[in-house]
Amino acid sequence: MQEQYDPAAIEPSIQHRWEQQQVFKANENPEQEKFYCLSMFPYPSGKLHMGHVRNYTLGDVISRHQRMLGKNVLQPMGWDAFGLPAENAAINNKTAPAAWTYQNIDYMREQLKRLGFGYDWSREIATCHPDYYRWEQWFFTKLYEKGLVYKRNATVNWDPVDQTVLANEQVIDGRGWRSGAKVEQKEIPQWFVRITAYADELLDDLEQLDGWPEQVKAMQRNWIGRSEGLEIDFPLAHKDSHLTVYTTRPDTLYGVTYLAVAAQHPLAQQAAADNAELAAFIEDCKNTKVAEADLATMEKRGMATGFFARHPLTGEQVPVWVANFVLMGYGSGAVMAVPGHDQRDWEFANRYQLPIKQVIEPSSGAGDIAQAAITEKGQLVNSADFNGLTSEQAFDAIAEQLQQQQQGRRQVNYRLRDWGVSRQRYWGAPIPMLNLANGDSVPVPADQLPVRLPEDVVMNGVTSPIKADPEWRKTTYQGQPAEHETDTFDTFMESSWYYARYCSANHQDGMLDPEQANYWLPVDQYVGGIEHAILHLLYARFFHKLLRDTGLVASDEPFKRLLCQGMVLADSYFREDEKGGKTWISPLDVEVQRNERGEVVSAVSSKDGQAVEAAGMSKMSKSKNNGIDPQVMVDKYGADTVRLFMMFAAPPEMTLEWSDSGVEGAHRFLRRVWKLCYDFIEAGGSDAADPSSFNSTHKQLRRELHRTIAKVSDDVSRRQHFNTAIAAIMELLNHLQKAPLESANDRALMAEALDAVVLMLAPFTPHMCEHLWQQLGHQDNIVQAAWPTVDDSALIEDEKLIVVQVNGKVRTKLTVAADASAEQVEAMAFADENVSKFVDGKTIRKKIYVPGKIYNIVAN
Repeated sequence: MQEQYDPAAIEPSIQHRWEQQQVFKANENPEQEKFYCLSMFPYPSGKLHMGHVRNYTLGDVISRHQRMLGKNVLQPMGWDAFGLPAENAAINNKTAPAAWTYQNIDYMREQLKRLGFGYDWSREIATCHPDYYRWEQWFFTKLYEKGLVYKRNATVNWDPVDQTVLANEQVIDGRGWRSGAKVEQKEIPQWFVRITAYADELLDDLEQLDGWPEQVKAMQRNWIGRSEGLEIDFPLAHKDSHLTVYTTRPDTLYGVTYLAVAAQHPLAQQAAADNAELAAFIEDCKNTKVAEADLATMEKRGMATGFFARHPLTGEQVPVWVANFVLMGYGSGAVMAVPGHDQRDWEFANRYQLPIKQVIEPSSGAGDIAQAAITEKGQLVNSADFNGLTSEQAFDAIAEQLQQQQQGRRQVNYRLRDWGVSRQRYWGAPIPMLNLANGDSVPVPADQLPVRLPEDVVMNGVTSPIKADPEWRKTTYQGQPAEHETDTFDTFMESSWYYARYCSANHQDGMLDPEQANYWLPVDQYVGGIEHAILHLLYARFFHKLLRDTGLVASDEPFKRLLCQGMVLADSYFREDEKGGKTWISPLDVEVQRNERGEVVSAVSSKDGQAVEAAGMSKMSKSKNNGIDPQVMVDKYGADTVRLFMMFAAPPEMTLEWSDSGVEGAHRFLRRVWKLCYDFIEAGGSDAADPSSFNSTHKQLRRELHRTIAKVSDDVSRRQHFNTAIAAIMELLNHLQKAPLESANDRALMAEALDAVVLMLAPFTPHMCEHLWQQLGHQDNIVQAAWPTVDDSALIEDEKLIVVQVNGKVRTKLTVAADASAEQVEAMAFADENVSKFVDGKTIRKKIYVPGKIYNIVAN
């Protein structure tokens, strides 16, 4: 064994051995308990970043630990390969998205292997491969046949210059990211999947997810947004029809002073037919953003339609306005406005001098509608026969009266909207529908799937190649001309079922092999960022229920346990240019001096020696040029050091602050482990330990060893506090470095301890531990070795160390039998000369014994 730890010399050979022996290849074994560990797969952007490294190290640590517990572990990896960034990169690099994507996949795969992640590469998938999206297309046609897929017009961001639909992130300050044109809201046909049909089940089944963070479950509950309210009909004064609105606050019905409809509402369109000013306002509303965050903060604007409705209970005339904060895609496209008790309505009413009525006296008695809306519930006032009722009582009473008058009905609504899966870009899976000459749409027959996306294309940055190619669109259906749908799937479609495809990744006869899928599913541990808490996780849960109802899986939920890792932060540095802009400088190119509190007192560029400004810690990003390339760190310190630092620097769910000194510290610790093993082997090693022959010193060290095993086992398995597990191993190593290697028992105990240390570190630093395991005399791979077990007998103390104090000061320490009585401890204490000289001739005022710990004497 070489004396110095050199990761560059051992890591490649260890990785080669794992690959040659296929040690991470998973096969179904009904006789063995399975464990399916999955980290959210990456978008093949070109290079791994430290967020990837943290995510995948977490998953690999969990996988390796579960394998050491004797479980049949599946840990796969693949690529979320479709999406708009590939198009943008292809345009910039003058290549096709497919070529750019496959090149990045090859590079990133090698990066993952360099980090020693134990993946079953035989199950690798890329969502842009036809053999993957073929089955997604097939599944979509089955959902269509079940009535769970439909097509309707929907509002999108439209760039009138580039003549294309833009994603929200492509709209910058209301303008198209490429053309700079003012973006419009335009209605075009879109395909939808009826996720709302599963709203109750998605909500109720959150109660099954005991292994999910409460924060994530709360976010999903809020997104689904189940509410109980009333649908209320407001008869229109000018025609034999009515406006229907939905409200969760019928207790405020007597406070309605106007109704508001969306710009696209038929009533608004009718009013604009002979009102040029209103028509212009409606046209301007096409530029309104549809995100809820924007609606909450934007300026509230509107115009009167000239129409009036009749209040269903008072009979009063209520004006109907067009308002930019009402959207057709939400409910009926009309709302009842209660400015006294809704802040948005209050702001609108104040702007346009509309009446504001108070009809709720809040329970707290506070509030003034002249200053702001009173949103608190309370007791009804100014509400005719309903005065004096509480808000809760009024809900039922008003609902009953409206039902009797046939002007209202109870209704359960959801904030959740059906999933719009159409995208108008190129690099995605083609939607498998055919558009017929008569305007109908039909699914592509199963024997014609997949509908392949052409990969050898030229991107012009404006039009999707398949939309621009009439030959690609042309086809026939039952002998008649037809056209392929040129929209592609939202990439959330691919990421919503990839976890299931891994279970039978090479199955060619169907979307899944139910036998294989039901062996592995549900996923036992899922690891990924909190930013996916709503959409990805909600869509995956929905997809799983669709797979279940199609007979492909048997479980209700896809992921048993969820771990959401925090972000990786790094120092950021900049210089200001002549115009006041900031030029961000990589922290790798900055030399820093800090004070004793760790604060930056000096920062200069290592390239030109000139000063730079420190901007503090921020998320690693390209925009601030503060990303640390994992490859640079692996080349400098080795993969094990990078992995160890990532797990030690912070608890998994917390943000991690990148620290060069922290990485160096992790590397020093691994060198200490290596040195201790080297010294032990050079001393001749040892045979198995015989604890019955150990002296008290040996027993105490062995007790520390098995306490550490117990703590690390609990930290890694149950608590998933990997940082404290590593800290406990570090503390144990401090004790071991002080232990002698002179006697046979010394070496026997050290052999047991080093085996345990190497086994406990193996999930974190697998390359070094694989090498040390062999050097310590074991024939098997550490990958197949069992996790160390606690010897309960080692934890039993037959002796106790008692601290003896006189007047609060330590005077001696006594080693006594574990079952020694207070009288025996007292006799030994007073017999000790270091105690007797401080109490002889003095009056003993008090004797206090804390069993097994302290004996305190108060004397004067």
